[in-house]
Amino acid sequence: MNKTIEVVAAVIFDTQGRIFATQRGYGEWKDWWEFPGGKIEPGETPQQALKREIREELDADIEVGELLRTIDYDYPVSHLTMLCFKCRLSNNHLTLLEHEAAKWLTPSDLHSVRWLPADEEIIQDLSKCENAKK
Repeated sequence: MNKTIEVVAAVIFDTQGRIFATQRGYGEWKDWWEFPGGKIEPGETPQQALKREIREELDADIEVGELLRTIDYDYPVSHLTMLCFKCRLSNNHLTLLEHEAAKWLTPSDLHSVRWLPADEEIIQDLSKCENAKK
């Protein structure tokens, strides 16, 4: 049985409705795109973990909103449970500390980058939201 890794992801929206995406600069999934976030440490709530991870990865403070979706995905070596939260930046300060690149994408532009497999499900949801507005 593969081990389960529980992580949190920040789906960060700006005031124009764009979504923040980051590109991995390391490891087996280098150059793939993802939502920033990371592992929940013992004793942390998912929201506390997300605020800590965003400070570590982006030197930014966020407001954590509603849980958008929980994704379960089987990678070859582990099972991932990812809690995806809707977030906003507390201010406009962002510094990439761990990622190779980042960009703000409109919901209709989400498919312009190659997302990690586990992130694809939330991308489908976010794209549907945009389509429903039209």
